[in-house]
Amino acid sequence: MGIDQSILVTGGAGYIGSHTAKVLAHAGFHPVVLDNLTRGTAHAVKSGSFVFGDIADSALVRRIIDEHNIKAVVHFAASAYVGESMTSPRSYFLSNVRSTLNLLEAVVNSKVNQIVFSSTWATYGMPERVPIAEDHPQRPVNPYGDSKLFVERLLHWYGKAYGLRSVILRFFNAAGADPDGEIGEEHDPETHLIPRAIQAALGQLPEVNICGIDYPTPDGTAVRDYIHVTDLATAHVLALQYLLQGGENCALNLGTGQGHSVREVIETVEKFSGCAVPVTLRPRRAG
Repeated sequence: MGIDQSILVTGGAGYIGSHTAKVLAHAGFHPVVLDNLTRGTAHAVKSGSFVFGDIADSALVRRIIDEHNIKAVVHFAASAYVGESMTSPRSYFLSNVRSTLNLLEAVVNSKVNQIVFSSTWATYGMPERVPIAEDHPQRPVNPYGDSKLFVERLLHWYGKAYGLRSVILRFFNAAGADPDGEIGEEHDPETHLIPRAIQAALGQLPEVNICGIDYPTPDGTAVRDYIHVTDLATAHVLALQYLLQGGENCALNLGTGQGHSVREVIETVEKFSGCAVPVTLRPRRAG
């Protein structure tokens, strides 16, 4: 399964998208990456073909589908910073909802009828119970989560009306880098805890902010489920193969099932680096 099949990977020059494109190539697919490089970097595309452009350009998407004989779409392209979405909700709904509508317009008007959507835990909002199951109520508390939930609803109704088949993957916190060392995290600015803690240990950052020490957790800091980026990429490829083999629409959580607090992450970096990580205590972040 997969040999000579071209797959459109939107946002494939970004962190998770680039790792997924590599795993797709190793699985025998030909990834065709579409990215406007707002967040991604062209040198992260190590496999397949690269097209510079925006998913909001329906004519471009349709041309890519026709010229590359695209069989399915893996959709990553989105704005994905919770804090930023709180201060700029308009840009998040334009980027994540309107642009995806334009993408889907091209998809449903073509022969492609299957898509893997990279969603998020943020569609659940504040958890009522842990671990969070797929049937947990979805009540986002920030525009980022709301924009992703909107797309999930689009996929539901596009499935009923136009036969678009989809797997929705709601994952928690991506971490790590390609085991071969070809690609890894490359955000500008870097906002993720693990690389920031490492940078602080190396003296490349003056400090790491701990935002909130009053959470109902053992040490008072926020607990998150970290999943390795290559595991995430592999899950997206498995979801694609499931669809290509005739699988039904579904939504799945991706995580390890074990949480680690902010303090635990920082202490682990200190343990393995042998260097102190300076921290500053701050209030909880909005959203």
